Amino acid sequence: MNEKLLSYFPVADMITATFGSSCEVVVHDLTQPEKSVVHVAGNVTGRKVGQSFDHIIKKVVLSRDFQENQTNNYIFNTPDGKTIKSSTALIRDGEKAIGALCINVDITSSRQFYNDLSSFFSENAAEPAQDEVEVSTDVSSIIDDLIENILATADTSDLNRKKAVDLMSFMDDKGVFLVKGAIDKVADRLGLSKVTIYSYLDEARKTRNQN
Repeated sequence: MNEKLLSYFPVADMITATFGSSCEVVVHDLTQPEKSVVHVAGNVTGRKVGQSFDHIIKKVVLSRDFQENQTNNYIFNTPDGKTIKSSTALIRDGEKAIGALCINVDITSSRQFYNDLSSFFSENAAEPAQDEVEVSTDVSSIIDDLIENILATADTSDLNRKKAVDLMSFMDDKGVFLVKGAIDKVADRLGLSKVTIYSYLDEARKTRNQN
């Protein structure tokens, strides 16, 4: 784990202690994407240390509201039906995004009784289109770093087809391939053709759809 993130652990604990049981704060280490969760304060979404991120690409860095290294007040639903209002800020070390601080608030009950308070419960972050999207230079550098970190932690020296399909599945699930040019970058990094990467990705998506 990047030790520079340790200073954010008490901040996460303080926020949760202040806002109570409906609040959860998660600290991510983006230098280890496959096990990015390094600290969890509170229990709202069931996040555990050692898990990977879910929404950082799709709802944070690709959001039209991503500014000043953060996206605030986006909405997502947990598998058990909770409605979560979340805000995420990237943590940088110089130019590189090394982590993220995510505040998750369970608004399930509140939303049910106060639907008329739309200004408070507004869903600011739209889900990006499934086609590849153009991104700013800053966002592109974040995605580049994530790709590099994902591939750095994978055993690419002995990349058989199953491992390659699993790797493409992980990156696809996290939203990496929503960014235009990501497939080219992965292909270049692995020394494979784009056709081969597309083949692995197609197989990963077919397998996911069958499950």
